[in-house]
Amino acid sequence: MLLDTASLYFRAYFGVPDSVKAPDGTPVNAVRGLLDFIGRLVQDHHPDDLVACMDADWRPRWRVELIPSYKAHRVAAETANGPDVEETPDTLTPQVPIIEAALDAFGIARVGVAGYEADDVIGTLTARATGPVDIVTGDRDLFQLIDDERRRRVLYPLKGVGSLQVTDEAWLRGKYGVDGPGYADLALLRGDPSDGLPGVPGIGEKTAAKLLDAFGGLDGIIAAIDDPGSKLTPTQRKRLDESRPYLAVAPKVVKVASDVPLPPFDPALPAAPASPEMVEALARRWGLGGAVARLSSALRH
Repeated sequence: MLLDTASLYFRAYFGVPDSVKAPDGTPVNAVRGLLDFIGRLVQDHHPDDLVACMDADWRPRWRVELIPSYKAHRVAAETANGPDVEETPDTLTPQVPIIEAALDAFGIARVGVAGYEADDVIGTLTARATGPVDIVTGDRDLFQLIDDERRRRVLYPLKGVGSLQVTDEAWLRGKYGVDGPGYADLALLRGDPSDGLPGVPGIGEKTAAKLLDAFGGLDGIIAAIDDPGSKLTPTQRKRLDESRPYLAVAPKVVKVASDVPLPPFDPALPAAPASPEMVEALARRWGLGGAVARLSSALRH
């Protein structure tokens, strides 16, 4: 089980009231929400391995160099040497170090790599896995990793983690008319305002799906631009032709990496907290006794 950790703690932050606070008044709603997320996932799915994948760089330079608008609207401050600062709620940012400390205290593997997003860590671990993989994310970008034959699916929270959409190829085809790899092509053609991806003007989700079905993929669509006998409309041909510079670089930006140099780590789900003393100290300091007890119980069972 691979967690898109930032996606989940953002959801926890907005899903758990900010009246949930530590004894000193510091909001800890994202921390408590994420620990409860993880406890419920462990209780319901019993994974052998669990990895909290982290955004060491939420907006990698190599993606921005290819498409400068990539996540540009979410930048709070640019940094010369290192990740840009993402615009996040003031009361969420201070909770991230507490989340990291809690994961470490429980002994839940936490993996992030400089220059890469959590998506890329997930893509690499999925590529390396020899058994089934459940990816837990609120980000549809990771639908591109779905593969029924290799038993790769996405558990997409609809409301908390008690209500998860089990997303497989049948669901993808029913909703979008594509398979996993086809979803990445669909996303780059239609664009994604939340990631600053412009897409091809005039080509929305339904048209993108029809083109992918007709021409077998992005390469087939690009080949069709130069084929006067292809069934592209004159308007589609013109728009796709004008978008060639974007289409040349977009796949590298949209598709998650599968070759990230990962550090050594132990993915095994712990049967008990790695540091009970640290867990107890965090529970006292931040008023997390209930969430800590629930996660500890889930690990034991």
